[in-house]
Amino acid sequence: MADRVLFELTEAHLNTGLRGVPVGTCRTSRVDPQEGVSYVGYPIAQLAHRDPEEIVYLLLHRDLPSADELQAFKADLAARSGVPAKVFDVLRALPAEGHPMEWFETGLLALGMTSKVGDWKEDALNAIARIPELVAAVFRLRSGWGEPIPGKPELGLIENFVHMLGVPNADPARLARMLRVFYVLHMDHGGGNLSTFTGKAVASGHADLYGSLTAAMAGLSGPLHGRANQDCLNFVRSVGSSDPQVIRTFIQNALDNRQKIYGFGHAVLRAEDPRATIQYALGQEICPDDELFKTALNMRSVAVEILSSIQKISNPYPNVDAVSGTLLNASGLTDSDYYTVLFGLSRCSGIAAQIVDERVHFRGGKGAPIYRPKYVAEDQSPRSVDG
Repeated sequence: MADRVLFELTEAHLNTGLRGVPVGTCRTSRVDPQEGVSYVGYPIAQLAHRDPEEIVYLLLHRDLPSADELQAFKADLAARSGVPAKVFDVLRALPAEGHPMEWFETGLLALGMTSKVGDWKEDALNAIARIPELVAAVFRLRSGWGEPIPGKPELGLIENFVHMLGVPNADPARLARMLRVFYVLHMDHGGGNLSTFTGKAVASGHADLYGSLTAAMAGLSGPLHGRANQDCLNFVRSVGSSDPQVIRTFIQNALDNRQKIYGFGHAVLRAEDPRATIQYALGQEICPDDELFKTALNMRSVAVEILSSIQKISNPYPNVDAVSGTLLNASGLTDSDYYTVLFGLSRCSGIAAQIVDERVHFRGGKGAPIYRPKYVAEDQSPRSVDG
């Protein structure tokens, strides 16, 4: 049978960031322009409120676990937890002016130097189990909250993370409720986003799992990718009121001054991101009276109305970042500089699952080959050096 023609490449596709250009297959998640993201065929709305460990298992095994399988998987992750003390020593030596993502990336490299075993799946499971403790230490040491708090892995992946964070003046139950959903929603998003693609590309050269995740997190750290969630909160904060008319004037002024409307639009989606829909509903449950949440909620309708009237805008709807920062802020995590680290905490699980799939299962177990895209030489006609 002849190969299907999936895409016709033209010169117009060059230097466009590979946007829309197929380069491989992804078996963990899919992004549909109308339906949004699904994990192994399950719409995200059906998974958002399940145990985070269930969803990690789903991405690794491409099936939801039975009750017994889930119990065993939770016990396995708990047994793998525990960050070596040398990693905390590395974090203590870092400059406070470094961005939290730079701390996280450094910590991942140190975790790899002290923890890797050289088996893709084992390293992935160990990383998934230990990264929450690493991220909690980044929060505590860089923020000056105190020394890392010993873990209680029997609490569960996210509940233990909240325990290790020890956020001053936060309600642990509300924070855990929010972060359980946040973790699931941000875990995976197809194979072609910058961080996932970067992690898989680095792993294709047989760099270890931790080095590959570090490269992926460097990709996530940019303002055009993972750092957008902190920009969205700062955008909501700058409105100054939840009054719809104030919001309308603010957005119109921003457009008139050619400023970006943060939290709206998406490269693939052409409807409201279901992850945003889930988070708006969660906010109405856990912080309905929070002023910033009310601002974000009213912006949901006002911004869509205004942006829909602009013909060149193909997607005027909220994306996953539109309200996530507002919910984190309302749950006690008020420093938006750390929000991308929380995104990375979750996304590392999905990227690790995709790396394991490409390295262990593709091509009958041989793994996907090293990534080697072709670049077209330009303005390089033959020349010679006299003499």
